[in-house]
Amino acid sequence: MDARLEVRKTYKLFVGGAFPRSESGRTYAVTDAKGKFLANASLASRKDARDAVRAARSAQGAWWGATAYNRGQVLYRIAEVMEGRRAQFEEEVARAEGISARRAASQVDLSIDRWVWYAGWSDKIAQVLGSSNPVAGPYFTFSVPEPTGVVAAIAPERSSLLGLVSVVAPIIVSGNACIVIPSLSRPLPAIALAEVLATSDLPGGVVNILTGRAAEMGPWLASHADVNALDLTGVDDDGLATEMEFAAAETITRVLVPPRKAPDWAEQPGLDRLRFFVETTTVWHPIGV
Repeated sequence: MDARLEVRKTYKLFVGGAFPRSESGRTYAVTDAKGKFLANASLASRKDARDAVRAARSAQGAWWGATAYNRGQVLYRIAEVMEGRRAQFEEEVARAEGISARRAASQVDLSIDRWVWYAGWSDKIAQVLGSSNPVAGPYFTFSVPEPTGVVAAIAPERSSLLGLVSVVAPIIVSGNACIVIPSLSRPLPAIALAEVLATSDLPGGVVNILTGRAAEMGPWLASHADVNALDLTGVDDDGLATEMEFAAAETITRVLVPPRKAPDWAEQPGLDRLRFFVETTTVWHPIGV
């Protein structure tokens, strides 16, 4: 019997709930930690980024309009689907990061648990980050957290799955939509996550994943007038971070700058990232009306 030839895969982008090819037709080879070829991934262009922004903007209003309880259910469903495909994620993470099967399994466990953790916060954000404000007069006021809108994020280069989930989940749980550029050298766990998102209950366009170079798409996303916030956590090039901050200065209200020390994604996340991507709206209401 002739030896079977392995099917070589070319993975697509994830935009608007669908899997389009890059409009440029470009791809790049993805290798494992030892340099062995794994697959081809689409190399997204600025045109693809523009399409992703449009998809995110179209989806964000309805996603924010859903109840907080419903958003929590959707995030929990993502965890459920990941749990059913854990073997694939463990293999992808182990090959991409060059770690043992045991460590890869731990990373997958933490990633699934991270979705569950943020799902539990979905209907508690208003109580914790909002408030009723005492005032002197025949009225009362209350402050309500609302999503920033469309957020563009650069995911960590080295933490291909856990870092990615830890960036995306706190953005979308409060009602934002997201365009994320995953690890350039380790994109396959992100592509597997895109397949999970597409088969879960997450509306198309709430999360858009663009494989490719942050240096090519990042400054353009930062300057886009329909992007409301920027997460530079995964940018490890000071020059690129500065360029994106300058590009965002005239249009973006919030920029989460890269930390000086790489985060330990295995630690309990806390509410800092979630809090960063909400705005506070204060409502004044007369008493007795």
